[in-house]
Amino acid sequence: MATAISANRAELLAIANSVASEKMIDKSIVIEAMEEAIQKSARNRYGAENDIRAKLDPQTGDLRLWRVVEVVEEVEDYFKQVDLKQAQKLQDGAAVGDFIVDPLPPVDLGRIDAQSAKQVIFQKVRDAERERQYDEFKDRAGEIITGVIKSVEFGHVIVNLGRAEGVIRRDQQIPREAARVGERVRALISKVERNNRGPQIFLTRAHPDFMKKLFAQEVPEIYDGIIEIKAAARDPGSRAKIGVISHDSSIDPVGACVGMKGSRVQAVVQELQGEKIDIIPWSEDQATFIVNALQPATVSRVVLDEDESRIEVVVPDDQLSLAIGRRGQNVRLASQLTGNQIDIMTEEEASEKQSKEFAARSKMFEEELDVDETLSQLLVAEGFAELEEVAYVQLDELAMIEGFDEELAEELQSRATEALERQEAAHREARRELGVEDALADLPHLSEAMLVTLGKAGLKTLDDVADLATDELIAKKREAPRRRNNNPDGPPMRRDRPQREQDKGGVLGEYGLTEEQGNEIIMAARAHWFEDEEPAKPATASEGADQEAADADSEQ
Repeated sequence: MATAISANRAELLAIANSVASEKMIDKSIVIEAMEEAIQKSARNRYGAENDIRAKLDPQTGDLRLWRVVEVVEEVEDYFKQVDLKQAQKLQDGAAVGDFIVDPLPPVDLGRIDAQSAKQVIFQKVRDAERERQYDEFKDRAGEIITGVIKSVEFGHVIVNLGRAEGVIRRDQQIPREAARVGERVRALISKVERNNRGPQIFLTRAHPDFMKKLFAQEVPEIYDGIIEIKAAARDPGSRAKIGVISHDSSIDPVGACVGMKGSRVQAVVQELQGEKIDIIPWSEDQATFIVNALQPATVSRVVLDEDESRIEVVVPDDQLSLAIGRRGQNVRLASQLTGNQIDIMTEEEASEKQSKEFAARSKMFEEELDVDETLSQLLVAEGFAELEEVAYVQLDELAMIEGFDEELAEELQSRATEALERQEAAHREARRELGVEDALADLPHLSEAMLVTLGKAGLKTLDDVADLATDELIAKKREAPRRRNNNPDGPPMRRDRPQREQDKGGVLGEYGLTEEQGNEIIMAARAHWFEDEEPAKPATASEGADQEAADADSEQ
């Protein structure tokens, strides 16, 4: 046995060292794979029922093979058990319950056994190589990497990264960019996933973060943190916008990103296949940043609607097409950059909209407060838009309006309160007609108008509301921003895109409830589920007497 094994020592160690070096994995993994392959071959020779172990010394190449058996009083499994008498022949001092080693002679691997052992080793090494690749790339998401295009399959680009392969999916490529096999390509590692076939490394050239990383490579001030890219938006292959800010007042962030004669930005543009990049100074003032984001168009004024996260931007008539951009590109990128929906309108449209809102509010005050047109228009001109504002504003603030006095202010507040009560009564009647149970009226933060909305949505009991998630109750409905195009074959024209809901939103999304209020409503609706969960334990006669005595003592 010793002679047969010693002849293969050098060969076994050479194979282990070669495979470990080539695949860049630990030598111990290759040794373990060899031991597993030898064990499998030995089981084929001596019987699969045997518990056979193999040990290959990584230093000397010595190979030991043995069978593990348990010492028992009465043998039931002759492959894995041995009686005490036989065990003591194998090992002095063996006792019942011990596990002893029964040495086995070496195994001469036949062609089939050798092929089987080879497959075991290959599989083990392949698994170790995949694990090594995953460990190498799992923490590198967000890093730019360079590779060589290996192939293009169904529009997806397979990139050889040296020790692994990555894929640039079709939607993560720059449109109209030609991918040629053998060319070098730079991309951003977007994510790394573990997979049975090895790590899946997803790359991107279309994500805004890829452009940010390119600027960090070209602009030392960004790499050093002196200049920060606060926001970025891309229409890959066509146009992009980035908002930058300098933490050093002596350094111009836009000029630093552009570079001498545009050298820095041109390096990024060339990598992005000619994508035009607008570099915009970032501002904490949202209106200022929006004005900058819509460059090169000139903006007259910005109206912010913080509750709806919508922004109305008014531009001169001759700036409308420039602000919108070709196929709505400029306003779309500005919306992505600022994180808000932007509606572009001309001075004429803004004036018309304002006039309609003014007329509608004046008409509402005129009817609800039973006042003349002049008085209702005066209220709207002073900034009042809802009955609640008139009813609950400080009396002094209402009386300070020119032409008002304290008596008129008190009368207006009284009429506003009565109008709100009438509306509440009407909503209550509508709610009951819908079959919404009165228990819902006791929930916090819910008005009768909200209860009517719930009823119309089919939510009429406590259980109906309790089954909702917070988002299903209060999430706001979001609409796609309006986009206007120009007719390339004729004079500029505007075409409004139909309003389309991007997400369904919550049942009460229009009322502006906060997440905290939504949670309180749902938890209050669920309270009855737990009322009888742990009924009080009935007191025994002795416990009742003791309690009465304790009560009497406390009264004394």
